Amino acid sequence: MLHTPHPPTPRPRARSRRRLRAAALLASAVSVGLVAASAPPTPLGVGDSLFPQLGNPGYDVTAYDLSFTYSGSNSAPLKAVTTIDARTTADLDRLNLDFAHGKVDSVEVDGEPAAFATAGEDLVVTPEDELDEGERTRITVRHSSDPVYPEDRQGGWVRTADGLAMANQADVAHLVFPCNDHPSDKALFTFRVTAPDGLTAVANGLPTGVERSGGSTTWTYRSPHPMATELAQVSIGRSTVLHRTGPHGLPVRDVVPTRHRTALEPWLEKTPGQIAWMEEKVGRYPFETYGLLMADATTGFELETQTLSLFERELFTEPAYPEWYVESIMVHELAHQWFGNSVSPGTWSDLWLNEGHATWYEALYAEETADKTMAARMKAAYGASDRWRTAGGPPAAPKPPKNGSKTGIFRSNVYDGAALVLYALRQEIGHAAFDRVERAWVARNQDGTASTADFVRLASEISGRDLGGFFQAWLYGEKTPPMPGHPDWKQTPAAKSPAKASHTAHGE
Repeated sequence: MLHTPHPPTPRPRARSRRRLRAAALLASAVSVGLVAASAPPTPLGVGDSLFPQLGNPGYDVTAYDLSFTYSGSNSAPLKAVTTIDARTTADLDRLNLDFAHGKVDSVEVDGEPAAFATAGEDLVVTPEDELDEGERTRITVRHSSDPVYPEDRQGGWVRTADGLAMANQADVAHLVFPCNDHPSDKALFTFRVTAPDGLTAVANGLPTGVERSGGSTTWTYRSPHPMATELAQVSIGRSTVLHRTGPHGLPVRDVVPTRHRTALEPWLEKTPGQIAWMEEKVGRYPFETYGLLMADATTGFELETQTLSLFERELFTEPAYPEWYVESIMVHELAHQWFGNSVSPGTWSDLWLNEGHATWYEALYAEETADKTMAARMKAAYGASDRWRTAGGPPAAPKPPKNGSKTGIFRSNVYDGAALVLYALRQEIGHAAFDRVERAWVARNQDGTASTADFVRLASEISGRDLGGFFQAWLYGEKTPPMPGHPDWKQTPAAKSPAKASHTAHGE
């Protein structure tokens, strides 16, 4: 859904009308009102089958304004103010936000103090007056944002050697800031980050201002494109921001630890060519900028945070990783800017659309630039596919993650297992039709959300045939169907002594 720009001030609400209505109903509904008023706050969700408590009904967020003040210590809570502009989609006497792990100091709704309480991982806000359906409202939460987490509930802040970065996928943005933490509710973002002089702060989007005062600096960043909460990025550290130009004048900026700048430059200079390669495949890059954030931290993953993908520095400086492999991982995160970021999943069960496509273009890039054939990789994936389905569920029906595991749904079945579905589709409908599907998918759904059912409808439309049965088997079957064009491909038994897993560089 496209969202309206961040309004400068909240629109006054017709409180007198609401109060008259309440007075008229009071005599006949006093007992019901007393029961409702005393009902305890409860956590809500939008019904996602994998993360049932994520998101909240009753409103649509149009914009976030996030303000963080960093003390210089990545072990101390940041002072934060989160301002949320939203449009109500139902009458609300309470409003739930996803938020946990921070201390809330105060909440205001349209400039007036509001009561608040916690329920599970929700912050339940009770405004002075009920919100009517269709209203615009502004919620301001003053809170802390703590980068230190318990072992059993790791959060979105990543502590680096010299500061912080952010990794909110899949369900931990609300451990950083109050939000409607589900990818189906995308919004515009503004970031204001204050840090001591000597540090550099960078966030999604493009810079709109820098202010220096009293030994600290405040950076402001904005993006004109809506974004899911899981894709937010803030980097604070002793960093250098490097600038170069991509296709059609696209600003490319990378954020690197200053002391590793020289060693990382040979990798960074590859990005404009990789963007051009992706544009040849699926169309113009969908955002206002792109770049790599190379963090001095060991995470075990890379992440496609919107316009500024997060990478572990060691991926580029560890000689054990072949050059072709590192480049293909760079393309994986880049491909996510189209698949997963510009076109976001309607539910987390649609994750295969993100990771399957990113894995597909990662593999295609390796085939075209390093002679690592797609067919060989897909044949190997086919051989393991039944085991992946048993362990993690079919590609479009992944098993729920274990409690507290933010990366628990990122299994082989949604990476190479999902890319295998795309390979089967290309075998079924032909290369030309497949390429048209890919381009149409990102063009029609740009800046929005889309589902597995949407993809099935589009592929059927473009191929001129009903592919419902084909996708049902490939996306939801317990067993992997025969591969079109490769009747000789078979399932392979698991190795008795599996090789040590390589770096988890597909990203989350």
